Amino acid sequence: MFAGFGGQGILSMGSLVASAGMVAGRHTTFFPAYGIAQRGGSANCTVIVSDDPVASPVVADPGIMVAMNEQALDAFESWVAPGGWLFVNSTLTDRKVERTDVRPVYVPATQWAVECGDSRMANMAMLGAVIKVTGILPFETVVATMVRTCPSKILHLLESNKNAFGKGYASV
Repeated sequence: MFAGFGGQGILSMGSLVASAGMVAGRHTTFFPAYGIAQRGGSANCTVIVSDDPVASPVVADPGIMVAMNEQALDAFESWVAPGGWLFVNSTLTDRKVERTDVRPVYVPATQWAVECGDSRMANMAMLGAVIKVTGILPFETVVATMVRTCPSKILHLLESNKNAFGKGYASV
């Protein structure tokens, strides 16, 4: 599950993971949910990447959760399966994970994105960290899928996105 606010690229992260899962020959689902506000409202999505067919896109207790801001952490911390990974954008979140039965990973995703030249790449910096820590998909598959699926309206940001993804991957 990926969660944050509109404008942080939450749905882009989920869509990229689902697409990369398909490229890797896995079964995938992508289930977005967002408020009515285009920017600043809540946004989240669930993604399933599995070796087995997926019967439903509904995820009650994700094994991997990404909270891109404190509101997302507050809203979804309790959803994470015991033993699951909880990735927190520590640049935008002041508090620590309260649960002791999950594995928190604090990622300064927005800071890393700024270091790569653009704070809008925080989603890709975070995704790089998620891919490295969890190993759910190969690095090369995600990058190749990013290149193949990049919308033309943001093609000029492709290299920045790749750099931020690489920084997140290399920095954890």
